[in-house]
Amino acid sequence: MRNEPERHDSRRLLKTIKSIKMKKELGKINSVKIGLGGYNDAMFGVTIGLEGKGWGVGDFISGGWDINIIDRYPDCKWTESDRDKMQSDMIKKISNLLAQARVKNLEELKGKPVEVFFDENNTLKEWKILTEVL
Repeated sequence: MRNEPERHDSRRLLKTIKSIKMKKELGKINSVKIGLGGYNDAMFGVTIGLEGKGWGVGDFISGGWDINIIDRYPDCKWTESDRDKMQSDMIKKISNLLAQARVKNLEELKGKPVEVFFDENNTLKEWKILTEVL
């Protein structure tokens, strides 16, 4: 069975926008980097830079604690299976992004149009690739 791109539930999104007073902005992906980031730069994942007229923000798709930086100790509240699941989830998210943008690699995401939602404090809440204009 082929994995379908992740679909956003527009009714849920609209309800969220109304309840939180979200602000919608249009922009594009301006950078994509794979490597360390997230909490104290100790997580492995993909950082996606988003920009628009007068704003810019980064989003980190986490694959969990980096295996070369963070060791798992017996008293940790997470397991190696948890780390494996986070890495697997990251790969699925990236695959979905590539499918939505109709590209084959991360580099080709640059320049793709996006719709970005910020809350009343200008905190990034959600974003999506504008598949309608590709």
